Amino acid sequence: MSNLKDDIKVVTTQDGSHSLFSEQFGEFYHSRYGAIRESRHVFIEAGLFYKFGTGHSLSILEIGFGSGLNAFITYLETMSREKFIYYEAVEAFPVPVEEAEKLNFPELLGAMPEKEVFNLMHQLDWDLVHEISPKFSLKKSLKKFEQITDNEVFDLIYYDAFAPATQPELWEIPILSLMYNALKPGGIFVTYSAKGSVKRNLRSLGFVVEDLPGPPGKREMIRALK
Repeated sequence: MSNLKDDIKVVTTQDGSHSLFSEQFGEFYHSRYGAIRESRHVFIEAGLFYKFGTGHSLSILEIGFGSGLNAFITYLETMSREKFIYYEAVEAFPVPVEEAEKLNFPELLGAMPEKEVFNLMHQLDWDLVHEISPKFSLKKSLKKFEQITDNEVFDLIYYDAFAPATQPELWEIPILSLMYNALKPGGIFVTYSAKGSVKRNLRSLGFVVEDLPGPPGKREMIRALK
């Protein structure tokens, strides 16, 4: 897209944290009930904290780097823990750096000293591994989700794609099977969606699907075990 900056707008959600709205997809990047609340509930508490007890290091795959919120909170959670994280985020349509730098996540997370790290995450070159800290390495992969070919590499997948109503193909078996393949045995997949067809597709691939209480504005979310 030649003018992506004009396609992306910064908006404010109900918890005061920013989100982004894509004119191209007609979709918000985070819940309008609260971007930070949703990220913490779905990806950090149900995913990261759940896996923290299983080992000294974790490899995480994020589907949709987007605003960088999930990566940033994950990084912050390593600061007070002896946990080592390799974090790979796949994105086909990167958010312009100028728009990302407007986001108020560091301020609302009480992490203003780390604002430079948040901005750096967006500024870093794609398709290279960068050591953000001795305990957190980040690789941003510029590609479409169907190009993922990893096999039993990741402990945890943050599935933060646009909603099934917006991009239904991202929630069908061809893409979800790539997620199953990318996870190690015992790995987990977490997402904000709780749509029945998504659960059925995950189960058909061999996942054990668990319904969890959702973040504000959603009754349920999904955690699935390989």
